[in-house]
Amino acid sequence: MYSSSGDSNGYHQDNKQQLGMSQRERVRRVRAKSRDGYGEEQKVTPCTEFDKAYFNSYAHVGIHEEMIKDHVRTNSYRDAIFHHQSLIEGKVVVDVGCGTGILSIFCAQAGAKRVYAVDASDIAVQANEVVKANNLSDKVIVLHGRVEDVEIDEEVDVIISEWMGYMLLYESMLGSVITARDRWLKHGGLILPSNATLYMAPVTHPDRYRESIEFWRNVYGIDMSAMLPLAKQCAFEEPSVETISGENVLTWPHVVKHVDCYTITIDELESVTTTYKFRSMMRAPFHGFAFWFDVEFGGPAASPINPRAPVLPTAPSNNSPMDGSQRKKRTNPNEALVLSTAPEDPPTHWQQTLIYFYDPIDVEQDQLIEGSATLTQSKENRRFMNINLRYSSGGRSFVKESVMR
Repeated sequence: MYSSSGDSNGYHQDNKQQLGMSQRERVRRVRAKSRDGYGEEQKVTPCTEFDKAYFNSYAHVGIHEEMIKDHVRTNSYRDAIFHHQSLIEGKVVVDVGCGTGILSIFCAQAGAKRVYAVDASDIAVQANEVVKANNLSDKVIVLHGRVEDVEIDEEVDVIISEWMGYMLLYESMLGSVITARDRWLKHGGLILPSNATLYMAPVTHPDRYRESIEFWRNVYGIDMSAMLPLAKQCAFEEPSVETISGENVLTWPHVVKHVDCYTITIDELESVTTTYKFRSMMRAPFHGFAFWFDVEFGGPAASPINPRAPVLPTAPSNNSPMDGSQRKKRTNPNEALVLSTAPEDPPTHWQQTLIYFYDPIDVEQDQLIEGSATLTQSKENRRFMNINLRYSSGGRSFVKESVMR
């Protein structure tokens, strides 16, 4: 049906010559079309200057080197691909945000009939060369453009994407996965990862506070405490991405948001709100909240539950989330693979995201900590996240607002 003449790799870039004549019928620049099964016809989101800056940031090799060298991340994806090889072999795959093309190549190695590797960043140019160097041009088609703009003229069996940002939802790349799902995924198709869950918990971190704040009280015998207000603002005004351990966590974690990649909508990403109640497991200074996530690589019918029994399991009834019941432990550990960024698990490049208070709160064992958290896409730039934390403990109430840029 498709000629093999010319370059077999259908590399495509906006406003530039499209290579790979044998694939031209498969790649067209037309309006997004709707299909039965995954939502209504979509409005194409315009590409803003913020989006262009975001894509340009991924043209630098350093960010891809960091992600690929994150062995927890990369091995989890490779393991998931080969775990689901029976659902990938001989099938059509879309890799959303392919970067260097490593996940696309894993899929080709797992026997995929064809892989569309889509990326709006100029790293797609290098990805195309990587594909050629590995003699996979007959299987992997690199498309240089946004998922919202390029069109693949066939339905696909599998969508794979490493879309997660800090705090899971930062950068809003999940929206592109949803777009790809609604445009191209067949009924019963596979999405990897299939589910994701964002957690939060109160933390204590005296060392971090001491290094950033207490340091100014005595600097080589000089009283520099006048620097404290500025030091607190500079250190703690914005969220901090860093690595903590399970020992820093004061309570069981709370589920902020569970994401089912098969059903979530773009509108759900605009704002996420949860209410929480924690009870401190120890007497300690309460310095702020930590956020982390995990993702599951379940099959098409996988249920949103965690296959592992974590060191910090989800809390019982007093921490019940707004968006559903607590996740249950699987009885069969082979039901799904999990990539976790929890404090007690091996570190990843995502680390954990901490929102520190300007001043700690002393809490006693079993003391109640309650409030709400709202995560909202910035109206100025949807890839930024506005964070509103309301918390009460010991008869005092506080509000902390910050922006993750």
